[in-house]
Amino acid sequence: MAVCSAYTIQSLNSTKTHLGFRQKQVILYTPIKKQSTITCSVSDKTVVIGLAADSGCGKSTFMRRLTSVFGGAAEPPRGGNPDSNTLISDTTTVICLDDYHSLDRTGRKEKGVKALKEGVAVEKPIYNHVTGLLDPPELIKPPKILVIEGLHPMYDARVRDLLDFSIYLDISNEVKFAWKIQRDMAERGHSLESIKASIEARKPDFDAYIDPQKQYADAVIEVLPTQLIPGDNEGKVLRVKLIMKEGTKYFSPVYLFDEGSTITWIPCGRKLTCSYPGIKFSYGPDTYYGHEVSVLEMDGQFDRLDELIYVESHLSNISTKFYGEVTQQMLKHADFPGSNNGTGLFQTIIGLKIRDLYEIIASKAATPLQATKA
Repeated sequence: MAVCSAYTIQSLNSTKTHLGFRQKQVILYTPIKKQSTITCSVSDKTVVIGLAADSGCGKSTFMRRLTSVFGGAAEPPRGGNPDSNTLISDTTTVICLDDYHSLDRTGRKEKGVKALKEGVAVEKPIYNHVTGLLDPPELIKPPKILVIEGLHPMYDARVRDLLDFSIYLDISNEVKFAWKIQRDMAERGHSLESIKASIEARKPDFDAYIDPQKQYADAVIEVLPTQLIPGDNEGKVLRVKLIMKEGTKYFSPVYLFDEGSTITWIPCGRKLTCSYPGIKFSYGPDTYYGHEVSVLEMDGQFDRLDELIYVESHLSNISTKFYGEVTQQMLKHADFPGSNNGTGLFQTIIGLKIRDLYEIIASKAATPLQATKA
């Protein structure tokens, strides 16, 4: 964790109330004309993870799964704004880049992420989704793992270049529509016509600014309608793909049975309970936006999560610390959305892979330091 020290100096002529960035420090201007400087020495390199997805596509659930892998509860900053979108645990800090909203025209988003990566605390704006206004900023100290999530964390190439690993949650139009109908009609009383109009109104911006980010992601979790039920359009049974880019630094794609082979597996039988329509796994190499990838796919849903260990035992490169860790994590969060299908399974596995990636990067960063002390 980065260690920070703070002190204050008198400022007689500054009336600024915004944040000024410096290479080695962050200057905080306060209304009472006192200037505070916070500097941090970094004992562990801050690893930066990017997560992009459209609204209502499972970013919050994924964040909860990810922070659980590292231990400790992820909560808003203590004593801070209760409407903050930031979540802080012992190891991770999750910030929403949507907080920068449309006001980020001078690279403040990129500078803020870069500063945290370099071990410098920053003040980040808070976009209030209730009022639609910016609340007073909050102080973010450099964590071991910084997760930046939102609609556009990979859209800006300057921010993209700062990411150690990136994920895109890709929900197909059919599934997204089914989910929205279920939520807005059944739970909120909206009409079918208003739901369709809302989706169509947002589509141009989604196509232009959100969807293109998936081509840059190191891993994509793609959620599609099932192929096990002909003509299904309810979105309750899902086909989920984990698309993993080959050649990503510190990341080895997960594989089923035999790395690089093309495999279809129906595990239902004595060791895995499967009600209709069953479960089907597929694995094999492919290309995605011109990149070589490995694709692991699950169609269907689990009846009993405790039996997931049978599937887990046939997966390799899942970066577990002990036998059955994936199953344990899934059982721990059995009430989370997607826990009975591939969305929960693949989110959990990616969380474990990110932990492994962090440990590799941290160990490499510590080696030169140990050599210097020696």
